[in-house]
Amino acid sequence: MTITAFQRGFSTFACALLCALPTWSQAQDYPKGSITVIVPLAPGDAVDIAARAIGDELSKSLKVPVLVVNRPGAGGVLGADAVVRASKDGYTIGFTMNAALTFRRVLDPQTATYDPMKDITPLGLAMRTPSVLAVRGDLPYRNFAELVAYAKANPGKVRIGTPGAGSAGEFAIATINSLAGTDLAAVPFKGASPAIIAMRGGHIEGVALALGVLSGHLKDGAMRGIVTSSSAPDFPDIPTLSALGHTQRLLGVWAAFIAPAGVPAEVSSTLVRAIERAVKMPVVAARLQALGMVEDYQPPEKLLEEIRDETRIVEEFARKAGLVK
Repeated sequence: MTITAFQRGFSTFACALLCALPTWSQAQDYPKGSITVIVPLAPGDAVDIAARAIGDELSKSLKVPVLVVNRPGAGGVLGADAVVRASKDGYTIGFTMNAALTFRRVLDPQTATYDPMKDITPLGLAMRTPSVLAVRGDLPYRNFAELVAYAKANPGKVRIGTPGAGSAGEFAIATINSLAGTDLAAVPFKGASPAIIAMRGGHIEGVALALGVLSGHLKDGAMRGIVTSSSAPDFPDIPTLSALGHTQRLLGVWAAFIAPAGVPAEVSSTLVRAIERAVKMPVVAARLQALGMVEDYQPPEKLLEEIRDETRIVEEFARKAGLVK
């Protein structure tokens, strides 16, 4: 019996359809088990606490356990890279800061080898918090001008802790050094909490971190805010660079949910809907506010715009400051 071209074509179509059925079926059944959220910071960091608060609401919405796993190091790159390389089934996602998706990609592309515009599935931006350069409360310099004068008179003596190389904090230090002609020394740690411990122990003079983890220390006088990326209602006396007469601004910290590229559309849609609901829950907003953060949900397409725009800003300044060629 002769097999017609139509029969051959129909057979190929049927085979392709049948092969696709398992993936489609799995996506429809998602999620059937626990979901892991990788956070690229140490436990106790404000972003880590925020991830756990949102994770609790995700667990209720999706009716499966949501487990937060910490992968600190390399300014967030280790955690982001673990997400990029994870199985494309939606059971491993990430809650990462902008440093891993923008700063680090520009300042250290040899380490951050992934491309956020190609290698991730954006799930939504969740929250923001200002970046703050703060120093120990017992130090003699009480404002930006006094810090600059002291740093110039004592080269290399002002050490500023950051949550990692290539982080927003490190970029803030580079910005200040470029604008003020200082040589503040950036000291990278594996997250904000270790940096704060080092500063309170007298091992470093200050930190450049998200306001969320600093608010309690600023309120009790252990730290003194010197400059911030944006004004915060609870700390009106901490100026921005623009308020000090500079055109260049510091960039704040934001955190977003991502998944590996190639996650089935049905799976990512389920996650996007659940994440939006969780982030907008009043209990989450209240928890973020207590951490010095602001809920600012943005959908996947807006997250990609944020990554693209911030990368351009970092690239322009880094070239101007001689941080990259």
